[in-house]
Amino acid sequence: MLLPFVKMQGAGNDFVVIDAWTDSVELSAGQIRRICDRRFGVGCDQMLALARTQRPGCDFRYRIWNADGTEAQMCGNGARCVALFAQNKGLSSKTSIVCETLAGDVRMELLSADRVRVNMGIPRFDPEALAMDCTGVSRLSRAADTLYQIRTDRGDCWMSIASLGNPHAVMLVGDTDSAEVGLLGPAVQANPVFTESVNVGFLQVVDRTHVRLRVYERGAGETLACGTGACSAVLAGIRRGMLESEVEVAMPGGVLSVSWAGEGEPVYLAGGAQEVFEGCINVPQGERDV
Repeated sequence: MLLPFVKMQGAGNDFVVIDAWTDSVELSAGQIRRICDRRFGVGCDQMLALARTQRPGCDFRYRIWNADGTEAQMCGNGARCVALFAQNKGLSSKTSIVCETLAGDVRMELLSADRVRVNMGIPRFDPEALAMDCTGVSRLSRAADTLYQIRTDRGDCWMSIASLGNPHAVMLVGDTDSAEVGLLGPAVQANPVFTESVNVGFLQVVDRTHVRLRVYERGAGETLACGTGACSAVLAGIRRGMLESEVEVAMPGGVLSVSWAGEGEPVYLAGGAQEVFEGCINVPQGERDV
């Protein structure tokens, strides 16, 4: 099967984006892993698709798969890319697009030719939103935030939690450059308290409007940027009383802007999105596992 695609990136978080609106596309987890593989496929952190929706008020259905073939609920950097993809491919002429996702309806606004603002929805901070089993887990209060003690073979981590449709745990570090992301990320994910795994953020507060962040994602490992991770980190800092309501988040791949007015309000994520190249990949029909 010859599959057309567009390679896109947002703050270095890279995606293979496909049009499943014009022609329906169904791929196995093995085929998705092959496409995402950086040696045998196109290579990306996640694969995205715009498909038809039956939900009233929505323009598209937005689907996301991690590089390991698992389907994800939401991706903020990817949302900016699919909004630009829809416009570039003539699938929509709107500057405001509403997409159905597994995390609910998401609105993307095209601010310019390469900058998009996404309404990420109202965050949740309860363990149930992250499918956490908190039996025996110690907690600490920090201003409006709650920290959870996550035990790992690398030591204990005190972490904030947030869900924007997908689960995030955030720990404060003195310096992201020296943070043991590649060791602590998978160690936190392996803790059985996170029954559906978790995205792990390492947050360094520079000042009240600037932070640095690295994220170890479910199904992808450390990525150059993570939109929902940036939002979750800023939410943790605001709830701890460390950050203002509008914050710039510097990640290895670029800078994103996050704003949040407070409890019960939606989070907004803004940043660049760019098309890298177009192509076609021959996906073996019988590819079931790679």
